[in-house]
Amino acid sequence: MSLTSAPARVTLLAALSATTFYFLYKSLRLRSLPYPRTPSSSSPTRKSNKIIFISQTGTSKTLAHRLLRLLASNSFDFDLVDAKDYEPEDLCNETLVLIIASTWDEGKAPTDSRFFTDWLAESAEDFRVGSLLLKQCEFAVFGVGSRAYDSTFNAVAKDLSKRMKALGGNEILPVSEGDVDSEGDVDEVFDDWSLKLVRFLKGDEVVEEENGGFVSDDESVEEEEEEESEIVDLEDIAGKGPSRKTGAQSNGVSNNSNSNGKKNMVTPVIRASLEKQGYKIIGSHSGVKICRWTKSQLRGRGGCYKHSFYGIESHRCMEATPSLACANKCVFCWRHHTNPVGKSWQWNMDDPLQIVNSAIEQHLKMIKQMKGVPGVTLERLTEGMSPRHCALSLVGEPIMYPEINTLIDELHRRRISTFLVTNAQFPEKIKDLKPITQLYVSVDAATKDSLKAIDRPLFGDFWERFIDSLTALRDKHQRTVYRLTLVKGWNTEDIDAYFNLFSIGKPDFIEIKGVTYCGTSSTSKLTMENVPWHADVKAFSEALALKSGGDYEVACEHVHSCCVLLAKTDKFKIDGQWYTWIDYEKFHDLVASGKPFDSKDYMALTPSWAVYGAQEGGFDPIQLRYKKERNHHKKSTQSTSIPGLRLNTTSPVEEIEDEEKKILTC
Repeated sequence: MSLTSAPARVTLLAALSATTFYFLYKSLRLRSLPYPRTPSSSSPTRKSNKIIFISQTGTSKTLAHRLLRLLASNSFDFDLVDAKDYEPEDLCNETLVLIIASTWDEGKAPTDSRFFTDWLAESAEDFRVGSLLLKQCEFAVFGVGSRAYDSTFNAVAKDLSKRMKALGGNEILPVSEGDVDSEGDVDEVFDDWSLKLVRFLKGDEVVEEENGGFVSDDESVEEEEEEESEIVDLEDIAGKGPSRKTGAQSNGVSNNSNSNGKKNMVTPVIRASLEKQGYKIIGSHSGVKICRWTKSQLRGRGGCYKHSFYGIESHRCMEATPSLACANKCVFCWRHHTNPVGKSWQWNMDDPLQIVNSAIEQHLKMIKQMKGVPGVTLERLTEGMSPRHCALSLVGEPIMYPEINTLIDELHRRRISTFLVTNAQFPEKIKDLKPITQLYVSVDAATKDSLKAIDRPLFGDFWERFIDSLTALRDKHQRTVYRLTLVKGWNTEDIDAYFNLFSIGKPDFIEIKGVTYCGTSSTSKLTMENVPWHADVKAFSEALALKSGGDYEVACEHVHSCCVLLAKTDKFKIDGQWYTWIDYEKFHDLVASGKPFDSKDYMALTPSWAVYGAQEGGFDPIQLRYKKERNHHKKSTQSTSIPGLRLNTTSPVEEIEDEEKKILTC
């Protein structure tokens, strides 16, 4: 057929038109795809994409590293950057930015990273900057936070997303929010977000669902989503535990909820972390742990400061709690925040009798394990098998447990004394509390600002609750104590402010103790520089006693614990002698009588070796003093408490390491 014929010309025109439309379609299709995938070797050199993390305790940083490894394994090139080291003005030159951001104090970013977040906020509000500054930048944000802080949950991540969009940035995935607390889902949410991100970068079609999530048309990723990371890095939860699936399976638990819809306080992750530290978890919200001082007195090596101050037999003392949850996240928490947090009881509740029975059972099992340990005699082991004291101060906030009074009654029925510690955030619970042997309120700071900085409370009205708790303490007739933990550089300069608190609660005693250094932790910035010497604690205590004008005097000390006791002179100093010890049998008789009684009715004479300034420094002379050399290359030696006498024989067995091996003894 000749090309000059009409049909031939029509056919040729149609072919050319089809070809033109095909290439036009392909061009538009390529331009409409998400961010260019992994560049080929022939692609021009360009700046690496960025993963920027905003982290206070290290979890966001850890998650950022996990994401970097995942992206690298999929051949995506990214640089990892700490927000505090990043120049935010460079954002306009970036093509793809992934941000993992923690929310810290009052819904703000950690202090070190605030220049980054403030710059974005100011730029977004500045009309001179314009709304197209980040028009070439695609981004996605993952938030790390705690639902316990209500309205400020992941506020930083949400604000970053808002500001970057206002500056013209293109958000490729919606903000994803991880919760790090007891019911937290940070790991699985982060893994899900990361997989969606990888699928997006690979060019798989991602469709938004009605619930705001995303799905992919690539069915093969379902198998990937079933895989869980074995590393759990939670903001404000130190240590590592198994993944939620692995943890649940290993404990025979399919999920954390019961048929009543309420959840257990102790999740598989928290259980694994606490058990690794030596805790015995009871039911769904309680715990017990053998104390290092219990072991020490079983071996005849001395008791804790409560033995010196109040006559507690440390080898017959059980440390427990009916509530692992707390309403604070104190910077000096011994437990590194492995316990859950909450402002009210929202979990399943176990029976108080079951808790007491199980706590004693688990405690006795741990006591039995001390059989055969050097220094443990049959007599002391037998005594240890009959606990006479219970320190409700293990971890968390015991007073949160709704049946706390019933639990106390059960302990008293067995003639087990009760020392309960509360963090002064539940004044109504203090008012409703039945008589106990000794009630403590933690007074970690004397001003609103310092209390907020040290205790990091969940409640917005934490200071009002604190003052109301001290007021409630004043109305108690049994023994009451302010417990002060001195943190050098944080709360050791507030003598006048502390004194002003005395008139509110009018406690019988004031315990002043140097903070315990628990080793390196991602949840606390404290170092050995923050630990006061015993001389510092003594100087602070003497100044506080002097400030009281004689109402309180320094009564006792325990040098080994870096702890000093102030006592009310008009109650506990009689004819020049201190009566800080407790007549425990008389206390139980008074409880059983059902008649009103007060702290004067069950006090006992303090032995001379426990009195402040005594040569023994609060160490019971019938015990053998065991001194551990700070030079770990040398063997430890034993010495008695008698001055000048030292046994130069090395122990046949090196000191048994406790679970709390990082605790400093000043």
